[in-house]
Amino acid sequence: MDRKPIDRTRIDRRPIARTRVARTRIDRKWIVAAGAALAIVVAGAFSTLAGLLVGPLHEELGWSRSAVGFGSLVNMVMYGATAPFAAALMGRIGMRRVATGALGLVGVGALLATTMTAPWQFALYWGVLVGIGTGATATTFAATVTERWFVARRGLVAGLLTAASVVGQFVFLPLLSWVIDGWGWRAAAYGLALAAAGALPLVYAAVRDPRAAPRTRTIPPPPVNFLRSGAFWLLAGTFAVCGASTNGVMWTHFAPAAHDHGMPTTVAASLLSLIGIFNVAGTVASGWATDRMDPRRLLATYYALRGVSLLALPLLLSASVNPPLVAFTVAFGLLDVATVPPTIALARAHFGSAAPVVFGWVSAAHQVGAGSVAYVGSAVRDVFGSYDMVWVGAGVLCAVAALGALVIGRGEPRATSSSSGDPRRAVPTADPQRPASTGLQR
Repeated sequence: MDRKPIDRTRIDRRPIARTRVARTRIDRKWIVAAGAALAIVVAGAFSTLAGLLVGPLHEELGWSRSAVGFGSLVNMVMYGATAPFAAALMGRIGMRRVATGALGLVGVGALLATTMTAPWQFALYWGVLVGIGTGATATTFAATVTERWFVARRGLVAGLLTAASVVGQFVFLPLLSWVIDGWGWRAAAYGLALAAAGALPLVYAAVRDPRAAPRTRTIPPPPVNFLRSGAFWLLAGTFAVCGASTNGVMWTHFAPAAHDHGMPTTVAASLLSLIGIFNVAGTVASGWATDRMDPRRLLATYYALRGVSLLALPLLLSASVNPPLVAFTVAFGLLDVATVPPTIALARAHFGSAAPVVFGWVSAAHQVGAGSVAYVGSAVRDVFGSYDMVWVGAGVLCAVAALGALVIGRGEPRATSSSSGDPRRAVPTADPQRPASTGLQR
């Protein structure tokens, strides 16, 4: 029997083609992650500027700290309320449109803020517009990018994208403080608006959805009964404390509290920037640890140590920077945003591929806690002339959150998880770019 001659050329080309496809996929997902990181960095810079505006708005416009604090409350509540809807909207119209729209919204809000003459305008322009824009590019955006584009090392990628938010929130604080001291708070707002405009075309070019993911219902809706889940309320409660003890006190009140002790605002902003630098290391390390350890124990440890550091802060604040205060900034920086990767992992373990939307609601609780403490802290300062009670109260809340984290269950296997049921191994069983086996659709 005659055999057909073998086409060597055809055989040799197949491995090359497969290699090229694999390289394209790897490159594309990291390009998407880089674009998402840029959007998160720019939006993050808007999140912490409000803390630097307390003094200038009080001195120039005569507003009380409570009035400014109310604007910050609106900002944080809108930030949190937007997150779950933004995650669902990304499933309908795509991540690119939501991210670029959010950058446009924060830019418009910053420009309008330069025309403010009354506190209600601060609540509208900075509270509502900037709050919605930053909420759409918050941790739920990071969770969505991670869920759609990555299979292995999800905890690490979530940590990296969360660290991008930290970079925006803290690293640019000294620059913004310097601009405010030299040219006024309006110049800082103009600068952020310009940054948002410059980042918008880059984000539009980089961010996109996987080819296999349709533009509609990419993320399934959360189960109807998720509000009846004890795990959801424990995650929401602990994350509310996370917001109260970070955005609520540190990002809003640290600079004015340090100024009360005679420390220049630029120096206080530099300390916040140092916190941000160590935030990056702490968040990335937490993502790495979440892939390998029980996220519940990680959360309990983070909250307990954060509470101890906040209880010690009133004893450390002074007119000048001292070694104990530097040690506090390093420790708090390592713990500040480290709670995000294990919280995302537990949400995925309990709610499967609906985790981004459910985590959006958990993030809403984070911002409600943050906004409440931001406002209460301002009121306490107006009444008692000191922030000491705020730091102590936040420390006590962290102790309660540490106990709550230990009560959260491990979760059960989902369609996107391995059969072990262990949240440390909750990864999809297939390539998310293949429509026949994606794990992101049901």
